[in-house]
Amino acid sequence: MARAVHDRFPFLATAPAPPPAPARGRNPPLAEMLRLVGAATVDPGAGDEGGSAGNRLSLSLPGGDHVGGAIGRTIQFRLEFTNLEYSVRAQRRARPGGGGGVRLPLQNQCDRVTGAPDARAARMRVLLDGITGEARDGEILAVMGASGSGKSTLIDALANRISRDSLKGPVTLNGEVLTGNIIKSISAYVMQDDLLFPMLTVNETLSFAAEFRLPRALSPTKKRARVQALIDQLGLRAAANTIIGDEGHRGVSGGERRRVSIGTDIIHDPILLFLDEPTSGLDSTSAFMVVKVLRRIAESGSIVITSIHQPSQRILGLIDRLILLSGGRTVFSGRPSSLPAYFADFGYPVPDDENRAEFALDLIREFESSPTGTKPLVDFHRTWQHVHAACHDPADAPWDPTLTLKEAITASISRGKLVSGSDVAGEAASMHTYANPFWVEMKVLTKRSAINTRRMPELFLIRLGAVVVTGAILATVFFRLDQSPKGAQERLGFFAFAMSTMFYTCADALPVFLQERYVFLRETAYGAYRRASYVLSNAIVSFPPLVVLSLAFAFTTFFAVGLTGGVSGFAFYTLAILASFWAGSGFVTFLSGVIPHVMIGYTVVVAILAYFLLFSGFFINRDRIPHYWIWFHYLSLVKYPFEGVLQNEFGHGGECFVRGTQMFDNSPLAALPDALKARVLASISSALGVKIGTNTCVMTGRNVLREAAVTQLGKWECLLVTAAWGFLFRLLFYFSLVLGSKNKRR
Repeated sequence: MARAVHDRFPFLATAPAPPPAPARGRNPPLAEMLRLVGAATVDPGAGDEGGSAGNRLSLSLPGGDHVGGAIGRTIQFRLEFTNLEYSVRAQRRARPGGGGGVRLPLQNQCDRVTGAPDARAARMRVLLDGITGEARDGEILAVMGASGSGKSTLIDALANRISRDSLKGPVTLNGEVLTGNIIKSISAYVMQDDLLFPMLTVNETLSFAAEFRLPRALSPTKKRARVQALIDQLGLRAAANTIIGDEGHRGVSGGERRRVSIGTDIIHDPILLFLDEPTSGLDSTSAFMVVKVLRRIAESGSIVITSIHQPSQRILGLIDRLILLSGGRTVFSGRPSSLPAYFADFGYPVPDDENRAEFALDLIREFESSPTGTKPLVDFHRTWQHVHAACHDPADAPWDPTLTLKEAITASISRGKLVSGSDVAGEAASMHTYANPFWVEMKVLTKRSAINTRRMPELFLIRLGAVVVTGAILATVFFRLDQSPKGAQERLGFFAFAMSTMFYTCADALPVFLQERYVFLRETAYGAYRRASYVLSNAIVSFPPLVVLSLAFAFTTFFAVGLTGGVSGFAFYTLAILASFWAGSGFVTFLSGVIPHVMIGYTVVVAILAYFLLFSGFFINRDRIPHYWIWFHYLSLVKYPFEGVLQNEFGHGGECFVRGTQMFDNSPLAALPDALKARVLASISSALGVKIGTNTCVMTGRNVLREAAVTQLGKWECLLVTAAWGFLFRLLFYFSLVLGSKNKRR
């Protein structure tokens, strides 16, 4: 078991060292502690089915001694933060009568905090100013304040979502500073928005979360049992088989959706749970049910820290500790039951018939609009804290943990926290940063995307309809092209439009990742799966529809237009269309990873594809493109499939596109009578010494290719280059995710 714990949580491992001499009176080393945890027993009377057991652990030493001196000693966690400070540089725009606005990273719009006016206000904006507090396991710490008070910023600071270089002040758990690896393994963060796949049911959503977050060594039966237990804990049994839903599909209610969002992040039963306004947008009953769920989670041995907006009296009764913020500064910190005494001492007693939280927020807003601001409240809070420091209730008394953080985490794992699979052999649980190997992640991601896509067939059918309609229009416009000079020119136009259409049709892939972006950020923030797994599964799921679209367009146009090449020509034409779809979807997918807005993305896609078509070689031959633009010709995605299908059509050598007098068709001599054309042709034959009759082939397909300057690459080389573009853009998509999915503020 010890080996399983070490493999699943590498930060628990310590360098091998000889055991200390008993005479020194030191704690047993970690290796011995891990061995002892294997024999640990949980007090059978301390728990219930929902996992809300009291945190009691008995560690038996050889000879009947016990660690800590007593059987059933409570294991505790205590998160402390002291004088947290965080500022961002204000980006002020010089405009008449207007001040500059601040745009924070990570699209976090709920912390646009107005700092106190001082000499530095033009350059820096204070979001957190000396915030101090604590949270313990079994308790809920709520952060309250008006919009822009710094609630979400404080949650991000405690959850290690702000760079340590920018955040001042320590955040410790059991007296030890939390590092990135530790907090990622033992915590979960629930964002304010419900980031879920709309067409998955509640049971499927939580099951996929279990596949990602729980180790592969844990049997499928135990994973299913964990999901069912969580559904009961969240109160979602009646909605287990209902889809999540969205604007176009009716699904679960808002409160149920919020509880599902919480469930996806606590599937591994974390020790630390951070939530950003989980009751926002819910009615009072739904909000109360959500906080009741948080209460059960806390009682199971977790520390729950959440921001909350205007809680009801019932919700306030479920909260253990409360921090009130204004402008990034603390105006109250303590038990909610202390609010009446606090404001009474301040000179503003809470009326008996009024909600304490609403009264506090209304009073804070009044002070914020006054000339002095909330400075009197902030100063009074410091004085009040100092006066009452010596008369805390027993629950707030200073606490000195007996176990170190590593030992406490190990003990919690032995009791089932973190659902680490520590009851299985260490050889099977050899995961480190991620719970599952690469191929398992890719399999689960592919399955989830396929289910979600299959339940929205209208998206593919609309795309298929667009491709078929476009192909039908082209087939009727270019129906049965003949082998004449005009027929050759019309073939060039058909291929240019057809190949560019493949890329424009792929623009619908732009919103796919944009819709999943925040789900991806949430799931990868705490190591649910690798980014490479997501990129590959995205490519796998998107490829089969491209095959269907390619065949549909090829069958609609190839025979109706009268293209040459027979079966082999049709096969290459289909492959060229498929490669174009592949490259186009890769290009659009890459842009979706770089550009976070749909409308901007569509504008960029349309513009760049227009440039690709311009430099493809259809409007101006390669040998006539200015040298300072020739680089864009070789970057054009349309160039390679366009040249490939041209060589497939004109490269056979047996077709003739200009015979005898047809050579005058594209010149002023085209208006001459046929008899006069024949006489001119005879004169030319006599002058050149070569007999040219009315049926003599003057220009073959290869001559057409030379006229179009399509001679550098063969058709198979063009096909391979087109396919390679698709792989390259997916590689760039991966790097865009690595560089652009940071979950920390700077």
